[in-house]
Amino acid sequence: MPNIKASVKSIKQDAKRHARNLLMKSEIKKAQKKVLEAIANNDAAEAKNLLALAAKAIDKAAYKHTIHKNAAARKKSKLAKKVNALGA
Repeated sequence: MPNIKASVKSIKQDAKRHARNLLMKSEIKKAQKKVLEAIANNDAAEAKNLLALAAKAIDKAAYKHTIHKNAAARKKSKLAKKVNALGA
């Protein structure tokens, strides 16, 4: 444990940030899994609705710098491609 006040504060901030990032990443994974399950069940309407929720979670994480903006775009594109293939 550090003795310097600024270092103690930094460790606290890092722990708080880490917990928030883990939560956001977990939300993204849950949303993606729900979309993929809807695709597996051939439920196009439900997949589209879940895709919108997943995109919202991904965008939120990118805005908060939890994930990189290009990673967010890649994840959304990959999901959208699968949902669109289901509809065609």
